Amino acid sequence: MLNFFNKRIFILFIFPFILGGITVLGFMPFNLFFLNAISLSVLFYIIFYVKKKTLSSYRKKPFLKNLFFLGSSYGFGFFLFGLYWITFSLTFDKTFQFLIPFALFLIPLFLSLFFSLPIVLIGYFIELKISSVLLISILFSTVDFLRSFILGGFPWNIWAYSFSWSQESLQILSHIGIFSFNLILVTIFFLPATIFLKSKLKYLFVTFFIILFFSNYFYGSYKINSKISYKGENKINFKIVTAGTNLKEFEDQDLVISKLIKISEPKENQKTIFVWPEGVILDNNLTKKSKFKELIKSNFSKNHLIILGANTKETTDNNTKYYNSLIIIDNDINVVGEYNKQKLVPFGEFLPFEKVLRKIGLKKVTAGYNSFSKGKNKSIITINLDKNEINLLPLICYEIIFPSLIQKKNNHFNFIINISEDAWFGESIGPHQHFAKAIFRSIESRSFTIRSANKGISAFISPEGKILKTLKSTESGNIDIDLPILKSKNINMNRDLIFALLLIVYAITFLILKKFKL
Repeated sequence: MLNFFNKRIFILFIFPFILGGITVLGFMPFNLFFLNAISLSVLFYIIFYVKKKTLSSYRKKPFLKNLFFLGSSYGFGFFLFGLYWITFSLTFDKTFQFLIPFALFLIPLFLSLFFSLPIVLIGYFIELKISSVLLISILFSTVDFLRSFILGGFPWNIWAYSFSWSQESLQILSHIGIFSFNLILVTIFFLPATIFLKSKLKYLFVTFFIILFFSNYFYGSYKINSKISYKGENKINFKIVTAGTNLKEFEDQDLVISKLIKISEPKENQKTIFVWPEGVILDNNLTKKSKFKELIKSNFSKNHLIILGANTKETTDNNTKYYNSLIIIDNDINVVGEYNKQKLVPFGEFLPFEKVLRKIGLKKVTAGYNSFSKGKNKSIITINLDKNEINLLPLICYEIIFPSLIQKKNNHFNFIINISEDAWFGESIGPHQHFAKAIFRSIESRSFTIRSANKGISAFISPEGKILKTLKSTESGNIDIDLPILKSKNINMNRDLIFALLLIVYAITFLILKKFKL
């Protein structure tokens, strides 16, 4: 048995795969964050062990190849168990079911490169020294940053999200951003790896980061518990509505609209903004139909606005484009605001290499045959209600995972509106992980987030990341609250620059320690 544990196949493939897999427990809904510290610290020693073994029993195998296999195995486990729920979206249509094995294995396999490449780089320099801990922290946090932009970006489950449960730890996000926080957190996760280092500097190193961790926690606790007064601020009543509709029910648009209207329980004289989920209107012509107009007109008053997801189209010069949109309508079905989704899901909302793949009968997973086009309209929607001008930042579905969307230049908004359709992912961990990102966006922007998700977690989230009211993914109903109209703060701060500066500090410290062989 011991001989098996020392074999190359176990060290390079099986054990790293298990280590990567257990990290899923460090994120929502489990929140066992300490497992990430164990996983990364053990990985640090495995990298060193493989380097050492390459000089002896593994010497017949190329050094870089061993490290590449090690990183790929770890990354494959990380993404396989963290993203398996994506395949649920392929079970609703028989056309796509043959793609399930490809989605289950090829997506994690491709994303595993974001682990294998930094591990190959660290392999040349890794030693049982503090400098190596700093270097691997730099590399891991840098690839997390790059993963947020390459090929459109997919910043899902970067290490920082394993602290979505700790509002106190996250208050610093509004100052330094998620990527700087991620760099510091990755370093803390690698701290257990210093236990067996011989250098006495490790005690100072560990002490520094422990003090930093608790100082940040106490700062966050102070900030949360400080008396925050919204007196004098004008308030608007928002009501989140979700019907818990199954995907097949959307084929009957009248049924879906009727359910949402019934659950909305509008009060004629109360000025309210209703927030319905994504994809409520799949028929591009539904808003023009008399029955739809009659339903809205007879149930809502001039005091009401409805925010909802809709498929829209635009025809110019014989060219028709389709969009996944967020629209705002009044009780006369006048569209008073519209936003077209800018970050589209590959295969879900548009078909890459469409001309080729259509020939074999493929289309996008969501309703409709044509791919959605990328929206190019302004991000901010300005509306007026009760003599108040309100600026809304719409984020449709997984756009909430992109920190860059809330810190665009001149993005001045009062509320984040996030509508989503999470029924695609069933009762998996996907909707929980999705919701965690909304907490981060609220804290980063110091704004209220209003999230309506069909078959997902709907909630009002405060600028401090506190869940004010919520509907679970298994619940249907409505929740409402009067929210103050706050001006967004720190949105135009270049937090990516702060991250770059912190990387430079890390790099200089690494070079100094390397010079003194520490």
